[in-house]
Amino acid sequence: MSQQLAPYKADFLRAAISGGVLKFGSFELKSKRISPYFFNAGDFYRADLLEAIATAYAKAIIEASSAGVIDFDIVFGPAYKGIPLATAATIRLGQLDSSYLSKEYSFDRKEAKDHGEGGNIVGAPLKGKRVLIVDDVITAGTAKREAIAKIEKEGGVVAGIVVALDRQEKLPAADGDDTKPGPSALGELKKEYGIPILAILTLDDILAGVRDLGVSEDNIKKTEEYREKFKATD
Repeated sequence: MSQQLAPYKADFLRAAISGGVLKFGSFELKSKRISPYFFNAGDFYRADLLEAIATAYAKAIIEASSAGVIDFDIVFGPAYKGIPLATAATIRLGQLDSSYLSKEYSFDRKEAKDHGEGGNIVGAPLKGKRVLIVDDVITAGTAKREAIAKIEKEGGVVAGIVVALDRQEKLPAADGDDTKPGPSALGELKKEYGIPILAILTLDDILAGVRDLGVSEDNIKKTEEYREKFKATD
């Protein structure tokens, strides 16, 4: 495994490939681009794979917290993929470092519940708390903006966002001309909200670490070409 990657990043990349979560081939994205790789955090549904992704999130969060990049009270998972990710990451944080045992978690409902406890939020109340969003990827940024709006409506303060993968890919041009330089959705969110946004892996990390993991040179070359074609300016 490449020495360029931190051990927890290398372990996460290995688990993603061996578990079929990170695939290489030909995949049509929501943007209609044809990508030579695809990452689906929803495929971390096996116990060992869930432990791997929870550990990666927890270690990334601990590293960022120790460096003073983020400071938070609650881990928040946007429905739906973010729910198990935030839950598992919160458990793993407490297991890896006892100082995180008091951290809480919450998630939102797609539709407000009008009976029982009611409301949009399940778990720890967000009012007056620093809230860290945990989710899989940032594609267009729409879902993250919705999550931020919900947190702020509940009286919480967004402390940052942690995702599994940063594709480092520019947003589609409004006029459809993909030859123009442009920012990524992640970069736009950083600029818009002034919050830290962290990724366990970037596309650069993937390309730095996959050669020892059985990925063919042809797939690596296609992914490198895709990176150069759609690389974001931020």
